[in-house]
Amino acid sequence: MPNKFLATVTLACSALAVAAAPLAAQAEHHSDQHRVKVCRDVSSRGARNTGTVVGAVAGGLAGNALSHGGGKTGGTIIGAGLGAVAGHQIAKHNDTKVKCHYEWHDNH
Repeated sequence: MPNKFLATVTLACSALAVAAAPLAAQAEHHSDQHRVKVCRDVSSRGARNTGTVVGAVAGGLAGNALSHGGGKTGGTIIGAGLGAVAGHQIAKHNDTKVKCHYEWHDNH
């Protein structure tokens, strides 16, 4: 019976030592580094594409309606271009989310 208890205690201590080794190595590895929170703006490509298309169509219709005579084609093209840029920027702004994560940086 004492041998079984001693074997169990030895096995438990060995398991703890094995489990703690990576933690000690990690603490040693990060001793000359510090953790930094890094954030960036992220927007989905689908929302930007949809905004661009909707803006181009709306701008083209508005440009066509506001131009007169032979300038309707030019008004439609200019309106579509301006609408596309505006729609893209509006969609990008409305769909943007801040994503953050932590990184390790050297103290040097």
